[in-house]
Amino acid sequence: DFGIRGLDLAYELLDGYDVAVLVDAAARGHRPGTLSLIEPEPPDGTTGAAPPEAHGMDPAKVLALAAHLGDEPLPRVLVLACEPEVRPRGDEDITPGISAPVREAVDGAVAALHALVPALLADPAATPSLSRPDESTDLSAAEVPLPAAGGIEDR
Repeated sequence: DFGIRGLDLAYELLDGYDVAVLVDAAARGHRPGTLSLIEPEPPDGTTGAAPPEAHGMDPAKVLALAAHLGDEPLPRVLVLACEPEVRPRGDEDITPGISAPVREAVDGAVAALHALVPALLADPAATPSLSRPDESTDLSAAEVPLPAAGGIEDR
């Protein structure tokens, strides 16, 4: 559990793992509480821009920082994302508290993790499905870059 310690997570991702599963809130334009399994595209590290900041560390920023900090390839990263009901405003990074739809999604997220982890331990390249009928197939609204669209919010 890294909570808001994105810098610590960035360093941990450099520790030789095959795969990592992050759990986070992600505004993707779905109904609040909707779970999505997404696989962000690894940062290519070729941009000549300034180093990533450690402030406001969403998964995309954590991956960019980890790529900037390390010489080795990053592990495969999957994000189990939950659509928030309340989004941060302005310069805020987080919104305190948990809404009812997100609270109701916690059991589904735990069940998804109980299915994901054994499948990924058996085969780190596996692409397990959430198999949730209430999810859309449109992945283009993701705030985390995706390699390609998949089925039922999985990719």
